[in-house]
Amino acid sequence: MQRLTKQFVFLVLLSFLASAPVTGQEWTRFHGPNGQGVSSLKSFPAKWAEKDFNWKVKLPGIGHSSPVIWGDKVFLISADPKKATRYVLCIAATTGKIIWQKQYASQAHHLHVRSSFASSTPTVDAERLYVAWSTPTETTLKALDHNGNEQWSLDLGRWQSQHGFGTSPVLYGDMVILSNSQQANQLKPGQKPGVSFLMAFDRKTGKERWRLPRLSVNVCYTAPCIYSPKGGKPQLICYNTGNGMFSVDPETGAENWAVEAFTMRTVSSPIIAGDLIFGSTGSGGGGNYIVMVRASSEPKIAYRITRQAPYVPTPVLRDGLMFLWSDKGFVTCVDSQDGKEHWKKRLDTAFSGSPIRVGDKMFCMDEEGVVFVVAAEKEFKLLAKNPLGEASRSTPAVSGGRMFLRTYSHLICVGAKSL
Repeated sequence: MQRLTKQFVFLVLLSFLASAPVTGQEWTRFHGPNGQGVSSLKSFPAKWAEKDFNWKVKLPGIGHSSPVIWGDKVFLISADPKKATRYVLCIAATTGKIIWQKQYASQAHHLHVRSSFASSTPTVDAERLYVAWSTPTETTLKALDHNGNEQWSLDLGRWQSQHGFGTSPVLYGDMVILSNSQQANQLKPGQKPGVSFLMAFDRKTGKERWRLPRLSVNVCYTAPCIYSPKGGKPQLICYNTGNGMFSVDPETGAENWAVEAFTMRTVSSPIIAGDLIFGSTGSGGGGNYIVMVRASSEPKIAYRITRQAPYVPTPVLRDGLMFLWSDKGFVTCVDSQDGKEHWKKRLDTAFSGSPIRVGDKMFCMDEEGVVFVVAAEKEFKLLAKNPLGEASRSTPAVSGGRMFLRTYSHLICVGAKSL
């Protein structure tokens, strides 16, 4: 009887999602709208099983790139793990059918053991898809239309890194923006440090609009977001080891301010809580910490968190609470304004992907491909653990009442059956 009740509740929720308003452009970049990881959907089932999948499609190659969605089309990148051949895919959101697939030959090179040749998440608008990857000798940024026709392609120069490429492009106005962070330390004899820039290009033509030089220390993977202060102009927020957290005029590329904040690599992306902006730094060896920078007339660090701070995963917010999912499996709830801890729980797993939030629930895939669902509340509640059957280092995406989950070599859809 209990099993039948759970199935009935799941079906009722799916029916609700199928009738909910759909926003086709809901998930267009890494970690969702403005990189904040929050869906406009009000609710989503906590628990499901393989029998509840709408579809599961095998992808060519493998990767950690997260899916992005526009209307009924899902886009993502995959790659051959031996030859580094890149695959750009367009998949039907309702059926899982591969609509088109583009293949780009590339050069295999050294990667961190936890990386892939397809770790960058694309970004998409109503007309074009924008994808990025690199080899040691070139950095590629391409625009394709929704039918897979290439609109423009750029080579931004060599990529100096000990780990491989992983940063994701974002959109602002009529521009596509990419943080091109290069490695300076731990170089081999005879190697010269790469030249780092924050760069903006015209969406339609690929013409460079501005370029802001950045300091090269560690290669960093932070994807920028937009901060809109009350009564002020929008600011592009990004951070890296050499420049700390910094604000840029997104129209011109001029720096507004910068706060020295980080001593190690940055991988997570900015989260905004009022006038406070989150950033984290760390390494595989530990020592990770979080800073919250207050973006006032004189920006400064408001507080730090040093215990079980995430290195790779980007947090999420809800009603003044910030939820930190650490690489080593700890989930912590703190007050976003002062860092006061409300709870901390160890989930006995490890996370490389980032959590997202739908209503009062958070969803995060662990490295074994299990979706952990935790209540986004002041008291800890583990709501479900949903296995996907394959390891994952990606971040979920939500659009049209559906959740899209990428494992190493599959894309899975669960949620509303039809629109």
